[in-house]
Amino acid sequence: QVQLVESGGGLVQAGGSLRLSCVVSGRTISGYAMGWFRQAPGKEREFVAAIIWSGLIYYEDSVKGRFAISRDNAKNTVYLQLNSLKPVDTAIYYCATKLRPFSDHTLPYDYWGQGTQVTVSS
Repeated sequence: QVQLVESGGGLVQAGGSLRLSCVVSGRTISGYAMGWFRQAPGKEREFVAAIIWSGLIYYEDSVKGRFAISRDNAKNTVYLQLNSLKPVDTAIYYCATKLRPFSDHTLPYDYWGQGTQVTVSS
């Protein structure tokens, strides 16, 4: 019922930028936590950024100042702007949200997208 579809990934050179989008269907994003996670081959999934119901934003330390999460409630879409990309940012990026409203940014998340590949070359 709740579906998340990511897009915007691609191959970029180090220092480049991408804008990822996550379109949510089946439910409004307003009032819910929305998160971005990433997973590189052989590594565990890691938290990247989240924006919760109040608008409060959280980032993983390594992406602070480079990435920016935002949302457009009218479009039911969450974005992740990726700037100053580094090869270590290479991963599949996933969008996620929660079943219950007014939750914080911490795990668990209940609904996940299919992911979009971000590859950063040296």
